Amino acid sequence: MDAAYGDDVDARGAIATPPRPTTSTTVLKNGATIASENTPGVTVALGAYCDVGSAHEKPWQRGFAHALERAAFKSTSNRSAFRVTRECEVIGANLSASASREQFCFAADALKTRAAETTELLLDCAMNASLHDYEIEEVVKSLKEEVKELNENPQAMLMEAAHATAYSGGLGAPLVAPGGDLSHIDGDSLREFVRENMKASRIVLAASGIDHDELVRIAEPLLLTADGSSTGSPQEASTYTGGDFRQKTDAPIASMILGFEFKGGWRDVKASTAMTVLTMLLGGGGSFSAGGPGKGMYSRLYTRVLNRYSWAQNCTAFHSIFNDTGIVGISAMANSAHVGDMAKVMASELQAVAAKGGIDAKELERAKNATVSSILMNLESKAVIAEDIGRQMLTYKYRKSADDFIAEVRAVTAADVAQAASNLLASEPTFAASGDLYAAPRFDEIKAMFK
Repeated sequence: MDAAYGDDVDARGAIATPPRPTTSTTVLKNGATIASENTPGVTVALGAYCDVGSAHEKPWQRGFAHALERAAFKSTSNRSAFRVTRECEVIGANLSASASREQFCFAADALKTRAAETTELLLDCAMNASLHDYEIEEVVKSLKEEVKELNENPQAMLMEAAHATAYSGGLGAPLVAPGGDLSHIDGDSLREFVRENMKASRIVLAASGIDHDELVRIAEPLLLTADGSSTGSPQEASTYTGGDFRQKTDAPIASMILGFEFKGGWRDVKASTAMTVLTMLLGGGGSFSAGGPGKGMYSRLYTRVLNRYSWAQNCTAFHSIFNDTGIVGISAMANSAHVGDMAKVMASELQAVAAKGGIDAKELERAKNATVSSILMNLESKAVIAEDIGRQMLTYKYRKSADDFIAEVRAVTAADVAQAASNLLASEPTFAASGDLYAAPRFDEIKAMFK
């Protein structure tokens, strides 16, 4: 076989497998962390991750994380908003920001030859945002329109409602800015929120596609400006309670979520691995799919629900997992007359995987293979690699390799998955629904399904 141009060839003429990139980590003297993997290619992906989100908001700060997401990449103490936009265009960088309940991300990608300029621009926007009052007024104005549109689509807000119902405390706080009056969101209050929470010890600069020493040389002077004097405000404590949420609409299709608490969260590695395999095994999707087995059509919720009941429009396993807890269950859509039937089916499918001997070896192996495939396909993207590094460093304080994850998945047994499902069902259910719910079971009836 002829070697392709640029391939390494060993003494026998065979193409040598290049060494797999590893993650390098540097912790600066103020507590900020730089972690990177020098993945081959012509581009670089970067992310400035901070351990702050809507769960860190105090009651008078509701919507701040959402507002910061929309205020990202405006003016800084070193640049005007126009200059930020212009420099981004000149260097060909893509910038984005995303807020979640526990973490915040400023991300960028560009050609590797523009790594220095992109890193400096990203960190300036992340750490030195001006948050002028006139900018925040525009953000609040757009937030009101955004929230209004979301509130007109109850299905889009159902997962938000499920979290607010399931938890009291930080994780129950809305990630989406509350509707109505948003006058409490202004430049002064946002700047104070940033000062309270974006401390050096909570910041990780993650990258894929750049030499680690080069990244440290570029980023260290910028990250050392972060406040390292304290760890910042603690996340508000959260307690899982479960509960019932219903929103009556005239829609002929009802949407519903049935979830339970996953105790341990991502930091319980063995349990979270079993939970990942469980959700893959349940699978599901819409009532129509143009795909085949590779699209998950051999999963339980496809074969046992969507292919059996004509009134089932959608039935999908979901998980919303945080550092120490989470919600796992099934989301579904059904014709309004069959909401009660769908709730019973959702309950029976969760009970079936929790039963002893309820999972056969063939479907478990299929679910494990699908999980491994998903991990490896996602890690083909440099942006995903950078995100994986950043979020793992915040959660675990180290980066686990894909090989480690795969080994953990391969070690999962049917008993592990059944135990994970059984542990879920031991908690109080969380039921959230919207639509024409005249046929929906009462919450006490839902609870009785799991007695």
